[in-house]
Amino acid sequence: MDHCHDTVTLTSGDLLMRPWREEDLPALLRAYDDPAMRRWLATQVHGADRAARWLEAQRAGWATGARFAFAVTDAGRGGELLGNMVLKRPDPVGDLAEVGYWTTAPARGRGAASRALAALTDWAFTRFAEQGLTRLELLHQEDNEASCRVAEKCGYALTRVIPALPPDNPLDGHVHVREAPAATTLRRSADRRAEAAGTDGGRASLR
Repeated sequence: MDHCHDTVTLTSGDLLMRPWREEDLPALLRAYDDPAMRRWLATQVHGADRAARWLEAQRAGWATGARFAFAVTDAGRGGELLGNMVLKRPDPVGDLAEVGYWTTAPARGRGAASRALAALTDWAFTRFAEQGLTRLELLHQEDNEASCRVAEKCGYALTRVIPALPPDNPLDGHVHVREAPAATTLRRSADRRAEAAGTDGGRASLR
């Protein structure tokens, strides 16, 4: 839990990532007034009241330590909002967390998503190493090719496909995984030992 979360910032070149603020409400509404956002995101934000509740949910997430959302901004363009990056960690002692993101229409094609995701990934593995975090997952709908490219560019390998569950999830979903460097080393060592012992393992189950 970050009690002084207002002071937490991440940077990558001209990108500045910081917790969401009340004054971000107009930019948040403009971001959601976009057909791509309506297509890809399950949660929709329309109207000042809904936007205010969304911002409050992000603040509450920091307070409880279950959700760490960053507004991605362009420091070289007066703090222009480029998107949102979030780490979801409902289990404070678990080894697994989920990352998610969206970008505004003007930010697409500028490499902001991959740079911001890389920064969030490094922060997450560093910040929560002592609490046992070793694995991050990124989920997206299978036809979202842009998200697939961002995930793979940042080292999140496609590991499995989640079957569609209409009506909320009409298409299959992709699950990408990135492991902490130390966890990757340990896992490879374990795999080599298993191979030497002659085991063929078991069938993986969907989580």
